[in-house]
Amino acid sequence: MKHLSKLVIAAILFTVVFISSLLRAQEQTLTDEQKEETVNNIGQLLIDYYVFADIGELCAAHLKTIMEKGYFDSVTDKKEFSDLLTQELQSISKDKHMRVRVERQMMDEQGSSNPLFEQFKFRQEDKVNNYGFRKVEMLDSGIGYIDLRGFSQEPQAFDLAVSSMKLISNSNAVIFDLRKNNGGNPEMIKFILSYFFEKPTHLNDLYWREGDLTEEFWTTEKVDGTKMSNVPLFVLTSSKTFSAGEEFTYNVQTQKRGVIIGEVTGGGANPGGTFPAGNGFIVFIPTGRAINPITKTNWEGVGIKPDIETPADDALDKALELAKAEAEKYKQKVLADAEAAFDNLIKNLDTAEELFNNNNSGAEEKVYSSLNNLLMENMINETDINMLGYEYLGKEKNRTAVAVFKFNTEKFPGSSNVWDSLGEAYMKSGDNERAITNYEKSLELDPGNENARQMITKMKSGE
Repeated sequence: MKHLSKLVIAAILFTVVFISSLLRAQEQTLTDEQKEETVNNIGQLLIDYYVFADIGELCAAHLKTIMEKGYFDSVTDKKEFSDLLTQELQSISKDKHMRVRVERQMMDEQGSSNPLFEQFKFRQEDKVNNYGFRKVEMLDSGIGYIDLRGFSQEPQAFDLAVSSMKLISNSNAVIFDLRKNNGGNPEMIKFILSYFFEKPTHLNDLYWREGDLTEEFWTTEKVDGTKMSNVPLFVLTSSKTFSAGEEFTYNVQTQKRGVIIGEVTGGGANPGGTFPAGNGFIVFIPTGRAINPITKTNWEGVGIKPDIETPADDALDKALELAKAEAEKYKQKVLADAEAAFDNLIKNLDTAEELFNNNNSGAEEKVYSSLNNLLMENMINETDINMLGYEYLGKEKNRTAVAVFKFNTEKFPGSSNVWDSLGEAYMKSGDNERAITNYEKSLELDPGNENARQMITKMKSGE
């Protein structure tokens, strides 16, 4: 009896599996009525929403004509039908974004009809793919490298973008590898490129048929981290670089901000969305189009021609070769500019000393503005300023030294050391009252500052 029960169970399981497979096969089998309904639905959606209304009407008319001529009569498989619809639509529109697919849940045995769950699965895939940031690293010669596979719109993606930009912020050259990037969100493009333009820059426009609206995309003036507006930039492309990956590339190329290396890109410039077409089909319809503010056009259907054409597999090696040379040039220019800036600072401080000697009221302002310019450029810090103050103190240019130390206390008021240094400068200038005040401030911030405590005692006792 036990043996018989196992046979019965096995037979039941086989029957269940067979029936399930049969039902799935039936789900993928099309009737003539379903094909006609699907063609009519897609045609109407194109007429209503495609960014180029006249071409949408042509596409709809074309599908209806070939349907009536029996072009789809022998087709019963949904995947084959969707592929043929895509082929025919693109033959008229030349739009590589326009395509028909079988709904995901009907292709996937484990799929769900719950749209919230489908969205959750999509976000999970995005998360597992690290929101497009496949690799971020610093290479030899100070070259920052980012392998970016997509431009995610998830909030976590923007956090990753900030972290990535901070990691490569000290680069002498940067390479963005977009050879496997097939699209995403234009907001992320704007976000990342804001690190590479000093001033707000008009990157791209998106025109939307609905509402007859044009949306402008500009880089932002401020970023979380350090701007790299003068760092040499390289972008790698392949024939698979598509949509948003192409927009990033086109923005860099048209703004003459970097060098594009690789293959001509895929050629998809019209953004849009997915619409249900009935009978288990969905259609992606471009409802907008990109308009570059410089060229007044886009890359739809033609792709983007790189500045240096090379097979995609060779693009990184070529970029590294060029980037190393440009990184060295950038490094030397930074050093030369810094040397000139520091020489100019000393010249200004020496001039300020002359103004102090002539009791000119603009002397202190000259010290402040000279130091502030370099501080804003992140070329000097608290320690540098303190060292500079002592240099002038050692030359007995006390009034300039006091001005330098005062500037440091205003910019770094939470540092005990800057108040201690200013106290010493006042003491050597013979102004014990101000010296005591500043030493007391230093002691307040750091009760363990024995030097300040001793100096206060000494001056109060009149020693």
